[in-house]
Amino acid sequence: MDARLTAEQDEIRRTLRELLHKRCGPQEVRAAVDTPDGHDPALWTALAERLGLPGLALPESLGGAGCSTTELALACEETGRVLAPTPLLATSVLAAPLIVRLGTPAQRAGLLPRVAAGTLTAALAVPGPALTTALALTGGNDGDWAGGGRAGGVQARRAEGGWRLYGQVDQVLDGHRAGLLVVAAHTGGFARSRTLLFLVTGDAEGVVRTRRTALDATRPQGLVQLRDVRAELLGADETGGEGADVLGALAGTGDAAAAVLACEAVGAAGRALELTVEYVKQRRQFGRAVGSFQALKHRLADVYVQVQAARSAACYAAWAAGHGERAGGLALAQALQALRLAASEAIQLHGGIGFTWEHEAHLYFKRAAGDELLFGPVHRLREHAARAAGLFERQEVAV
Repeated sequence: MDARLTAEQDEIRRTLRELLHKRCGPQEVRAAVDTPDGHDPALWTALAERLGLPGLALPESLGGAGCSTTELALACEETGRVLAPTPLLATSVLAAPLIVRLGTPAQRAGLLPRVAAGTLTAALAVPGPALTTALALTGGNDGDWAGGGRAGGVQARRAEGGWRLYGQVDQVLDGHRAGLLVVAAHTGGFARSRTLLFLVTGDAEGVVRTRRTALDATRPQGLVQLRDVRAELLGADETGGEGADVLGALAGTGDAAAAVLACEAVGAAGRALELTVEYVKQRRQFGRAVGSFQALKHRLADVYVQVQAARSAACYAAWAAGHGERAGGLALAQALQALRLAASEAIQLHGGIGFTWEHEAHLYFKRAAGDELLFGPVHRLREHAARAAGLFERQEVAV
């Protein structure tokens, strides 16, 4: 692995950082999350038209830039630095890769060029308390998280001319406004129990969506209710799509998403550390800058080491995702831990102003807490990675 950035990667990072510095400061972030959309449509349009960000990792034949997960992860490190509230994660990291993996040629051609252009946003709706269950990041995703033939979750049944869905998904990232929903639903009852993915337009009859109050307002979430909604099977063919490896596609998407999320968390952690260092250089006590005290230097050095270790893990995971290897879960665990430490120290070392809701440090603290609730916890990410690597298997000891 060559850790050096290519000229193209360096240009993506530089251009994106420059745009976000002008358009996505703390005040702009707070204003955007208070809108009904939960993000600034003008910023999303600029990211799509000027940088092609939504289609960065999509094939050129489908309107994308043809880059890999590595470039998308580097871009997300920059959006993470400023906590940019955009539909990028839900659309380009979670939903679009599933359409690429499982969609028919007609579905891919009809949807992905619009995603790449930024005119169509999408969201992945999976029942259950944790998205990481479906993405196989904290355990196997072959359980009954999609309903399992029992009440709850989302159920699918064949109907004349297609499929109908009914059920509820409590937490859908950007689900309150996405133009397209990729819904995981259970079908087949107990005899032929399986999970399939379906495409539902956001304005379809029977879809009821409500924006929920979230701990981290920069990641808006929606409650999605499906009341006998007409849906299209993702990857439908003459066999009904029953042979599609839905669980494998979700697991593969989950690992790549974890690598991207790790880079995003590293960007946020790095910025939180920068803000703290800037402040302790300016804040004076006992006639000197508080940053000159040895105890504070040690604390900030610990944060720096954690952030750099997380950055190395995230970069490797992003590279591995583009080369058929899986390291996303461990990198995400490392990055979430670093973000939690950096945000906590930012609150503490900013002193009295750090505890006020109006201060920028609180945005990073909420992101750290919210991400661990959505994509963690850290110990479960590590435990699943260890089990997958066979570290917990019993070793036969010869006597």
